Amino acid sequence: MSSGPIELAAVAAAPAPPPPVDAGRPFDFGDLYGEVAAELAGDWDDATLEPELRRLIDPASALDTVHWGRNYLYRARLETAAGPLEVVVKQFRNHGWRERRRRRRGAGKARRSWLGARAFAAAGIPTAAPLALIESRRADGPSFFVSRYLAGALEARYLLRAANAGTFGEAFPEIDFEAFLEALGATLRRMHEAGLFHRDLSIGNVLLLPPPAAVAAPEIAIVDLNRSRRLRSLSAARRTRDLCRLAIFTRPHQRRFLRAYWGADGLTRRRWLLYLLYHHGFRFKIAAKKRLRGAVKRLWQALAPRRAHVHIPSAPAGARARDKSVWDPLSDQPHQHAGRLEKLLVRTADAPSHLRQLTTFAAATPRIWRRYRELCRELYRRPVAWDGMGVAVRPWPADPEALRRAIADLGCRNVLLRLHPWAERHDDEEALARTLAEEGYDLTFALPQNRELVRDPARWRAAVEELGERFAPYGRRFQVGQAVNRSKWGVWRYGEYLELLAAAAEILRRRPGVEILGPAVIDFELHVTAALVNLPGGVPLDALASLLYVDRRGAPENRQLGFDTVGKVVLCRAIADTARCCAPRSWITEVNWPLWEGPHSPAGRAVAVDEATQASYLARYYLLALSTGLVERVYWWQLVARGYGLVAPRDDGRLRRRPSYDAFATLARTLEGSRFVGRLAAPAGAFLYRFEHPRDGVIVVGWSRDGAIPASLPAPIESLVEQDGTPATSPQGDQIVLKPAIRYARIAR
Repeated sequence: MSSGPIELAAVAAAPAPPPPVDAGRPFDFGDLYGEVAAELAGDWDDATLEPELRRLIDPASALDTVHWGRNYLYRARLETAAGPLEVVVKQFRNHGWRERRRRRRGAGKARRSWLGARAFAAAGIPTAAPLALIESRRADGPSFFVSRYLAGALEARYLLRAANAGTFGEAFPEIDFEAFLEALGATLRRMHEAGLFHRDLSIGNVLLLPPPAAVAAPEIAIVDLNRSRRLRSLSAARRTRDLCRLAIFTRPHQRRFLRAYWGADGLTRRRWLLYLLYHHGFRFKIAAKKRLRGAVKRLWQALAPRRAHVHIPSAPAGARARDKSVWDPLSDQPHQHAGRLEKLLVRTADAPSHLRQLTTFAAATPRIWRRYRELCRELYRRPVAWDGMGVAVRPWPADPEALRRAIADLGCRNVLLRLHPWAERHDDEEALARTLAEEGYDLTFALPQNRELVRDPARWRAAVEELGERFAPYGRRFQVGQAVNRSKWGVWRYGEYLELLAAAAEILRRRPGVEILGPAVIDFELHVTAALVNLPGGVPLDALASLLYVDRRGAPENRQLGFDTVGKVVLCRAIADTARCCAPRSWITEVNWPLWEGPHSPAGRAVAVDEATQASYLARYYLLALSTGLVERVYWWQLVARGYGLVAPRDDGRLRRRPSYDAFATLARTLEGSRFVGRLAAPAGAFLYRFEHPRDGVIVVGWSRDGAIPASLPAPIESLVEQDGTPATSPQGDQIVLKPAIRYARIAR
């Protein structure tokens, strides 16, 4: 039997110690301390090491996201004497009293990762080479483990999932799966023989290193070592606890893996039965934990304060609950530090204001509902000109010309420029507005608020005066307000927003032809919208502006309270048509789907999608919304941004156009100048929209909600284009296969 755990730092005290790893270089910057690997210790002096490490642990330095879960891992570039080195930074938040206690004892997650990686390297077990350990002096402050980036490494999860599904040969034709299993078993045997007990050997912590050639013996690397321990020896039970975690489900694969681990004659019946017992027990535990964690998580989210990403500034010292929002530069939006209880107390204190809002909404509901039903009956009865696609932008000072080209190549003439009234300078915004106006774009400006401006009406008026004077020559429409139903944007009582709106409207309407849009309620909370445009004494609006995000429901066809995207668009127009303080016009001034990119994403992990899904959802949302003819504009927020933009900044400073950019550009250019004339009959779960173009004739745009669905078109297909603009091989006749990514079929008249 094995003895108890030995501290990883004391590996040399174990019998038959492996060759020691060179000691790292310690550093202490006051608020940060740690070690740098010996191989890099001479690359910086004291004056250059600190700024380089501080830059590295700033998530703004991320080139891309590696993993976004309990901890955040991102790829970054470390500047060394030999040139740039690609690394992975693992950020530990260190929330909770247990982790704070471990850190006080010198056993925090980052330090355990550092010591574990050094122990693996000393034992000759492939892992990501440890490069730096960075700790915060604050007990609840973040800590970081920096390792070398294993370029081209493939997580075992993808191999094992394909093998379990029976699609391995199709998915990975260049890899010999049996050779992979044998290499995996042999590597884990060497790990255990060295006394290394991983304790979290999931399929995401096993990497197949390149090149994955069938003729070469695969090399396996083991990562995520913060739970690992060094023992004098490992019992069969402890070894099996590691082995059973891997998602190897078929009996032949399990036997091959275990024979590679135990040896041809070492897989005894006892060891086989022990493995099966542990394997099935582990799977049962994981399934039970998922169900339990879901319930506990919902309860925790309802009661516990929200935890901020470590890069977000703290609330001002001594700030009241109403004044705890701060700006998050990575997601380009505010963050609210006030906890749920604090917000509840504020809402309770403001109960009379909220009651007034609810009674106004209740009084307006009957006429809104009547108009909604009328609009539903009239839907798709008239042709709709396709001219409402828009994109929202902010300046890109790093390369203004690249931004201009990205806008031009998008093929969209409607641009919304968000201004920041709280900022002291607006030169970059004005330069961009001037350029776009000179090139003939139709410009709209958004004037968001923050808490400081809400509390200081004189400053708000001065900001609007300046922005109106500077930007009205370039565009005549101004959206006043931003997400006024979210306290992080500074508005707690809707009377506060109406005061901002009244001041801005009085100032901006001094200029002939200026139009005011509002109230810019975010998400599907149209009861708030309905109340704000029907309150007695409200400010007249020239169009209803909504930030109509549907990302929390997934696909745009999904329903919320019985309304899909089309239903929500119709309801917005019904509110505008029946409002006491708004013209019968409706705009959607923000929509997007956040990406799986950690703190750069403006929403949580639960709603994040991959780039391909974002592109598909974008095209489908625009088609569903604009084809109703009930919304004049739909703007994607925004063009350039990590985490959600159509374009992402690259690590070389250039801009990378995502699949969503191609989907937007193809949609805009293909349907430019066309008219939507109606929906065609389609199989369940599929959509066919018919457009007529004066030059290109009849274009049918089709897609499915999920999977491939065959459908028939009313005439033979003459040409077929994919969502990204790539020409496809035109099928014979009128048959088409619809997919979640939209397709454009030009058919005979």
